[in-house]
Amino acid sequence: MPSAPQPKPRDEDIDVFGLTHVGLTRSSNQDHFLICSLQEQVVVHGTSLPNAGELSRCGGRVAFVALVADGAGGGAGGEEASRLAAAAVLRYVTESVRCYYASAAGDEDFAQALQHAAMRCHTDLLERVREDPDLRGMATTLTLWIGVWPDSYLLQVGDSRCYLLRGGELQQVSRDQTMAQELVDLGALPRVEAANPRLAHTLSSAIGGPQTEPRVTRFQQQWGDVGLLCSDGLSRHVRPERIRERLLGMRSAREACEGLLQDALDAGGTDNITVLVGRTRTPAG
Repeated sequence: MPSAPQPKPRDEDIDVFGLTHVGLTRSSNQDHFLICSLQEQVVVHGTSLPNAGELSRCGGRVAFVALVADGAGGGAGGEEASRLAAAAVLRYVTESVRCYYASAAGDEDFAQALQHAAMRCHTDLLERVREDPDLRGMATTLTLWIGVWPDSYLLQVGDSRCYLLRGGELQQVSRDQTMAQELVDLGALPRVEAANPRLAHTLSSAIGGPQTEPRVTRFQQQWGDVGLLCSDGLSRHVRPERIRERLLGMRSAREACEGLLQDALDAGGTDNITVLVGRTRTPAG
């Protein structure tokens, strides 16, 4: 007999925090992050009822969204790329989520809508470069998690990462879109050699880059899960074993983020560092 579905967490059940830091060697921070919830809305366009403004309100949470964008291209270009990508993809994804929620579209349709949102974002960046040639070469990673309980969708372009801690085990949900990982997947490079800095940090896919291949991964949410999004300023310095240790021992999402940031700084902090952590506070009862 199938088990009853777990109840949807209330807003007060969710503990989430994010931070970003310039690091110890960079002069500017090209990372951006966002944590937000998408709400149902009641918008009155016409009525004979008095006090109709009382009906114009937000309802319950439709989805929870968290994203990390790590700019590339140097100076203002990288910072603007990540900022524009974060703003644009939120706009397009909001459209997709609300259509999905309203029509109960299939999972494959929703995944395609998310990929389309990433490509629209890519087109926006290319148009910005055409308007201002000084920004030529700007690009950004994009790792975006969307929770539409009980489903989760991960939209990925580039090498910012998503980790999931479940049942005490940490897994990397995302797949790095780097030259090193591509060569490993093709069998042309042993995994032990994939740590070569030049290959490991050369993107094979990016928003605004020469090649853009958005990937969408779907998985189920469970009470007790802990999720983490980060830029490679964290993952290049902090091993998964240390990330697992921090998440297992955390008393709050903020504490976990601050501890992992310090780990990255202690290990050299050679890049901008962005960390987002989210969890449900207590098991469903």
